[in-house]
Amino acid sequence: MKRLLLIALGLVYLTSGNISAQPTKKLEKADALYNAGAYFDAIALYRDDIDKIKDKKELSLYLFKIGNCFRQIGEPRQAEQWYEKAIRRECPNPKVYYYYAEMLKMNEKYDLAIEQFQKYKVLVPNDPLAEVGIQSCELAKQWIATPAGYEITNMRAINSKFSDFSPAYASTDYNILYLTSSRNGTVGNKTSAVTGENFSDIFITELNNKGIWSAPKPLDETINSQFDEGTPSLTPDGNNMFFTRCKVSKRNKLGCQILYAKQSDQGWLTPKELELAADSMIVAHPAISADGTELYFVSNIPGGNGGLDIWKITRQAGSEEWSAPINLGPQINTPGNEMFPYIHPDGTLYFSSDGHPGMGGLDIFKAKKNDEGQWVIENMRYPVNSTADDFGIIFEKEREAGFFSSRRNGGRGADDIYMFYLPPINFNMIGKVIDEKTRTTITDATVKLVGSDGTIATMQTQSDGSFRFNLVPNTDYVIVASKKGYLNNKAKETTKGLTKSQDFNVSIALTSTAKPIEIPNIFYDYDKWELRPESKEALDNLIQILNDNPNITIELASHTDSRGSQEYNYELSQKRAQAVVNYLIENGIATDRLKAKGYAQTQPKVVDENLAAQYPFLTPGTVLDKKFIDSLTNEDQKETVHQINRRTEFRVLREDYQSSGK
Repeated sequence: MKRLLLIALGLVYLTSGNISAQPTKKLEKADALYNAGAYFDAIALYRDDIDKIKDKKELSLYLFKIGNCFRQIGEPRQAEQWYEKAIRRECPNPKVYYYYAEMLKMNEKYDLAIEQFQKYKVLVPNDPLAEVGIQSCELAKQWIATPAGYEITNMRAINSKFSDFSPAYASTDYNILYLTSSRNGTVGNKTSAVTGENFSDIFITELNNKGIWSAPKPLDETINSQFDEGTPSLTPDGNNMFFTRCKVSKRNKLGCQILYAKQSDQGWLTPKELELAADSMIVAHPAISADGTELYFVSNIPGGNGGLDIWKITRQAGSEEWSAPINLGPQINTPGNEMFPYIHPDGTLYFSSDGHPGMGGLDIFKAKKNDEGQWVIENMRYPVNSTADDFGIIFEKEREAGFFSSRRNGGRGADDIYMFYLPPINFNMIGKVIDEKTRTTITDATVKLVGSDGTIATMQTQSDGSFRFNLVPNTDYVIVASKKGYLNNKAKETTKGLTKSQDFNVSIALTSTAKPIEIPNIFYDYDKWELRPESKEALDNLIQILNDNPNITIELASHTDSRGSQEYNYELSQKRAQAVVNYLIENGIATDRLKAKGYAQTQPKVVDENLAAQYPFLTPGTVLDKKFIDSLTNEDQKETVHQINRRTEFRVLREDYQSSGK
């Protein structure tokens, strides 16, 4: 059914150029089949006599036609090979590069596909599909690397080795499913020259109380005929059905129509055709809204935007009179093909397209109207979409679950039906608050969670320092931990862009205010007090600490090594401490929160566990005074100790500061 619509659309996109040489009888017959859209039957005839063509240009055009045939029957690997052969023989039709790129994309050869799209873009710069193809290749790589959270299952119990597609719910409990299939047992039971399979019919399958779907059975001949039937859409009660019938022959294109049938106690009544266009036109893929007042469909009637467009008709509740067709416009419809619409009970429109950026072939898209009444289009991404054709999606009303059709690798046949389900997404934050120095846990610390969605939650840490919060999707979070005697600290997490459940493990270290806190990496030139540029990053961290702890005032203490006179070092260290204070004031810290103090060499550093781990010649508890330095015989070790003593620290003076507001 999908390919029949593209075939019935006509050959405007498949024109191969004029072939002037006299073809063989088989090639003449193949051309007649090709022009009627009987691609499957045409392939064998083309291949039989292709080696009899000696002219390179003429041969390239026939190779292009064979590529088109394989593309239309859904064989992208074969199509890729024939397009490549056509290009090697300098096919004059620029469309060969576009279709070759499309097949490369469907075969996941994205970089090669981009090259061919670019060649086509040079030859046909006004075709927007070239840029869409390039963008699609880039997006496909991203989407495969970061899949959406849907779980996908092939419905092997109801699929066959033939095409099975376009499922439709036929009951409010979702236990009756209609589908389109070309499996054995169809009413016509004849092989289509288009696809090489049986003409398709509408089948029914039911879910039993053990959760097993029955073997699909065709509806009776009231609905199914010797032609192709498919793509059913039913009202929620299952009593009104719209479906497509395409009449085809080996020599003519007869178009597609939408039929409408009501169900009685004896079964389906004789369907009636919705007269929306001439018989030679495509009118197909109906999708009825839940309230029955809107019917979306696919057509090539005049006034569209490209190949196949999505249209709709409307009616008053209870009326049988439909409005004139309304095109959904260029936000939905592209120069490519838009097909298989489905209207969700919540008003979301789902459809398939090869004209919007996608992974390959037809991709499934969702569309919602914003506050301004404009459609916002979103690709359903991998794994709902694949590099093959993906189409014909349906949903349960209350759950992100349902069925769709796909021609992807790994199925039972050509097109297969897949079940999809989006599991509930759960995000948990599991954290601990610890002492920054001792790494021990802190009990009864206050942890505050602030979300970008307005969420605010507070709790106390347990005896093991732990805390836990439940998070929601698409939200940024800040987590602030505090306790008296410690500086506040925070962490950040986000659930934005995440499509699978996840636990966030967070550890927040609090620094005790009981002892001076060293500010690392504060550098000055020798005998200078001006801050060097590399010192400012560490001071920016101090600014953040002061902003996170607006209730504290601090003393900035600068220390020198023991070299030089104590009087001189007092003055130097005071200027260095004041330089730090000045920098903080310049960056918005209130003056009355800061005090500068130079200590010269009067407070040598005491070795802690961290220093001892960094310098094995030092022992925890050692005072790095002049006596200890003089005891060292290694000059490099002496210089290291001098460097350790040259430091800037801060200590908390008060924890009850209140801004004056000035």
